[in-house]
Amino acid sequence: MESEHQKASLHSPLIQSSRATTERREVLEEVKKQLWLAGPLICVSLLNYSLNIISVMFVGHLGELALSGASMATSFASVTGFSFLVGMASALDTLCGQSYGAKQYQILGIHMQRAMFILMIVSIPLAVIWANTRSILVFLGQDPEISTAAGEYAKLMVPSLFGYGLLQCLNRFLQTQNIVFPMMLISGVTTSLHFLICWIMVFKSGLGYRGAAVANSISYWVNVFILSLYVKFSPSCKKTWTGFSRKALHSLPTFLRLAIPSAAMICLEMWSFEMMVLLSGILPNPKLETSVLSIWSVSYFRCFSHLFHIFIYILIVGDLCAFVSLNTASTVWMIPFGLSGSVSIRVSNELGAGHPRAARLAVSVVSVLAIVEGSLVATVLILIRNIWGYAYSNEVEVVKYVATMMPILAISHFIDAFQSVLSGTARGCGWQTIGAFVNLGSYYLVGIPSAIVLAFVLHLGGKGLWLGIVCALTVQLVSLMIITTRTDWEQEAKKATDRVYDSIIPETTVS
Repeated sequence: MESEHQKASLHSPLIQSSRATTERREVLEEVKKQLWLAGPLICVSLLNYSLNIISVMFVGHLGELALSGASMATSFASVTGFSFLVGMASALDTLCGQSYGAKQYQILGIHMQRAMFILMIVSIPLAVIWANTRSILVFLGQDPEISTAAGEYAKLMVPSLFGYGLLQCLNRFLQTQNIVFPMMLISGVTTSLHFLICWIMVFKSGLGYRGAAVANSISYWVNVFILSLYVKFSPSCKKTWTGFSRKALHSLPTFLRLAIPSAAMICLEMWSFEMMVLLSGILPNPKLETSVLSIWSVSYFRCFSHLFHIFIYILIVGDLCAFVSLNTASTVWMIPFGLSGSVSIRVSNELGAGHPRAARLAVSVVSVLAIVEGSLVATVLILIRNIWGYAYSNEVEVVKYVATMMPILAISHFIDAFQSVLSGTARGCGWQTIGAFVNLGSYYLVGIPSAIVLAFVLHLGGKGLWLGIVCALTVQLVSLMIITTRTDWEQEAKKATDRVYDSIIPETTVS
């Protein structure tokens, strides 16, 4: 007995060492998987977004009125249409991701078709809103001449609304299968073609600035067409795409139960940043406050529409340094954005496969990556605080004000990097309803009221507005951390299995 006990004792360190080696290998493998997914996702997002930037660049050569109208229309479209479609399509992160993990491959195509059908229906009322852009902007007190130009631009962007919805569905269908590099290549081809399409439509077709809106629509549909061909003919999608099916018309409420909260998660957050810039316009020094807050929004990359307002300044002034800084700053936030997408894929895949331990490991790994990334970026922002303002303005007042606000921006980026990946975890698990309530409470019960008190009651100005956002991000982060740390991953895997198999109904294929 003693001899056997001694042998066990001798072997115990070896067993422990073997376990530690296995765990390290699993962690490194998970890091590799997440970075492998995050890199292409970052590129796809930047390439798709650059279509609008390229269009505005071409319009910028036609005069200030054309530029103002195009940028206002694009901002309006982002708030009233694109953000909503992105949110609804993100329901596929859960549905397709978990189905793929469960190896119920045929269901992925059904989920995508169902999402496409619903997003096309939703796009109809959104198109009506876009068609009445001029009247809405005039009602909101905007300049009639600019509103007219924006209205004409928005009407010609209506086809892009439908193409954008389909594009979001196709992208999520592919990325939940870990097919991200073809997406990146196709987006690159589309963006390259967009330069030529823009040149023809703006300068050769006689449409002028309106041609840029037509070019956007064409490019989105080109992207949809190429991705559709890939899905149909690629061996990678042979199991997941089996043709059109009437099954897509069944269980529509199941999709909506995830899609509507998903849209609320994204829109509630995005609209809160719009409100911050609007509030900055009624501060004692609105020109300074709005300029700095807009620079902040660019650096932060949370409020996509304000990139256009800063981009107008860059085109008019011709500041190449500002242009480089804009793209660099935009890329910064895309890092946690890419990590958010990668963890959503990893968690949904592993839960669908019935691997709760692997899902929990994915969350732990991405959390560490987010903390490292957030710390590095925050440190850089603090170090460059005294020179960053010169990238956007030569006004000493603006530069000094930016320098005083950069530490707050650094803190907000660190918090947001962490909460972004937790939001991705929520999408992977199917917690969209919880996420919507968290965002509602964080931004509209805490963030915006705090911003108003700090900015207007305590007279902190723009600092107060952004400190309000920091409060919102903090509440959002703490709430998501509590939810994530208290998660029963075994139970989540069971829920994922139930969700996958509840969606399986007898299939009737339409040729």
